Amino acid sequence: MAKIILLIDDDPVVLEALNECLRPHYQTRIATCGQKGLELARMQPQPDLILLDVELPDMKGYDVCASLKRAPLTNPIPVMFLSSHTDVADITHGLGLGAVDYVTKPVAPPILLARVQTHLRLREAHEWLQDQNAHLESLVSKRTHDLEARTQELQHSQDLTIFALGSIAETRDNETGNHIYRTSAYVEVMARRLAARSSWQDAMAASEWEMIWKSAPLHDIGKVGIPDHILMKPGKLTAEEFEVMKRHPVLGRDAIRSAEIRVKSDGSFLRVASEIAYGHHERWDGKGYPQGIGGDEIPLSARLMALADVYDALISKRIYKPAMPHAKAVEVIREGRGSHFDPEVLDAFLELAGEFDAIAVRFSDNASEGD
Repeated sequence: MAKIILLIDDDPVVLEALNECLRPHYQTRIATCGQKGLELARMQPQPDLILLDVELPDMKGYDVCASLKRAPLTNPIPVMFLSSHTDVADITHGLGLGAVDYVTKPVAPPILLARVQTHLRLREAHEWLQDQNAHLESLVSKRTHDLEARTQELQHSQDLTIFALGSIAETRDNETGNHIYRTSAYVEVMARRLAARSSWQDAMAASEWEMIWKSAPLHDIGKVGIPDHILMKPGKLTAEEFEVMKRHPVLGRDAIRSAEIRVKSDGSFLRVASEIAYGHHERWDGKGYPQGIGGDEIPLSARLMALADVYDALISKRIYKPAMPHAKAVEVIREGRGSHFDPEVLDAFLELAGEFDAIAVRFSDNASEGD
């Protein structure tokens, strides 16, 4: 289909000359005033280019151009001014309004035709680029969506794997699989509370905080290396047996490090998991194990896990002990301020004591893991 050129001029002689030049190549529409020109510019199918006289009987050509460029429907249509004025200020003003060219009268037909052809080709190229950009954006959007979906799927698989590995240790112990759900949730609420404090906001990125609670289920993975007769003993361990039990943080760290080497990973996730497995039995006062380190030497991830693990042990029923009421467990942990537990972590726990109780109920040993 031939391109459509809209001619807006009130001079019959000029219109006849323009028609004679353009009609062999294009369809033309004619308007002899600005308002009519605006109407024809909106009429479907719209013109592909507009030749616009500066001087019109009802309004300035500049005003017509400004109206065309303000309206989303007509904004894309290229406008070429026709004028007998050659003043630089006039030309600059016209181009500043959004016109693509400024042709002075009288114009030789070959030159006019060449400039019209040039601007039509430019518009075609511009539209092609827009189509290509839209196509590329669509492809990028789809691939981004696919990548995000795949990433979420992999993340979900990773989370399930972590809980499955953590459950292996729990099934060999006197604890249930819900212990890892509870302790992970305890660690998460405390980590979120600390992350929101101004003193901690610049300490770690959001992704690093998330690694803490996502790797928490692996805290007792080292128990898989403890003999059954010790791990599953219903009564109190002997001193010798307890020394064997105290090896599980080292076994856990070594297992995770071995996994890092095997998968050739230097990622932060396994580093944090190793910190938790190795350090969650350390004490703030340095009287814990296996290293006997204290204070800020203990990684924050392990300090959070230490409190979560003790709280859950206190409130959980075991063959050798009854469950301690939540309020009593809170008081026992409060007494460990500055000795067993990091004071700042303990403060977060006290602020969240109600949430701890709710988590314990939600993931009680009588509840299913999906609840």
